[in-house]
Amino acid sequence: MDSSAGPARPSRPRPRTRTRPRPRTFDELIAEAEAVPVDGWNFSWLDGRATEERPAWGYARAMGERMARATAALDLQTGGGETLASVPERPPLTVATEGWPPNVARATALLHPRGVAVVAAPDEPPLPFGDGAFDLVVSRHPVRAWWEEIARVLRPGGTYFSQEVGPASVFELVEFFLGPRSAEERSTRDPERAARAAERAGLRVVDLRTAALRTEFRDIGAVVYFLRKVVWMVPGFTVERYRDRLAELHRRIEADGPFVATTTRFLIEAVKPERATPEPGPRHS
Repeated sequence: MDSSAGPARPSRPRPRTRTRPRPRTFDELIAEAEAVPVDGWNFSWLDGRATEERPAWGYARAMGERMARATAALDLQTGGGETLASVPERPPLTVATEGWPPNVARATALLHPRGVAVVAAPDEPPLPFGDGAFDLVVSRHPVRAWWEEIARVLRPGGTYFSQEVGPASVFELVEFFLGPRSAEERSTRDPERAARAAERAGLRVVDLRTAALRTEFRDIGAVVYFLRKVVWMVPGFTVERYRDRLAELHRRIEADGPFVATTTRFLIEAVKPERATPEPGPRHS
């Protein structure tokens, strides 16, 4: 070695080349989404794959405030019990109903340690409770609100508080698979119609709010999971039945980015009068 050359300079580390992960194929995304359990009403599997804007009113928080003031409460169609379990303070008597057997088991495991009784009951009348059993009845996204039964199990002065799916919710996705829906179908779950039904049952509607919210599906797996879980959106949905449409939507998301739809929600709060009153006339906003 020639010592006159001086000490050798330390070599600079070469920058590491970051390789992007290989995009998952259509078949991989489909297989993953088909294998995921869809019991309960927790959508955390969609984190990073789909987003849904939330209503400004904060249903779970507002429900919790009412639970803290109640003495006997009923949560109708509780799903897996996730929303009720999030409430920090429940009344001494709290009962939940659920009609789908996998959700009954899930809700029981989640809610029994919190002192909540879970009753397996179909999502239709009659409710398995006596007249005036509860001073608070709640429900998040019920399949249907049976207003006469709700009014029957409420005590005079009691409250029904619910967040419901609104009209034509996520119909951009529904119509992608099923084609254009009729005006009648698009108008179901109308909040004003729900308010009139509540009042015909003898309740007084004290709050009615609506929201139109942005929803994004970022990959085809998210679409498959959503349609497997929310079974009434595309009745009879299976990957095999809709494989061609799924493949077309997959190509669209890859080319254009997330598939965007509009979720609709409404909040309704109704009170059972202390004394019976004549059927109300038209409400004025």
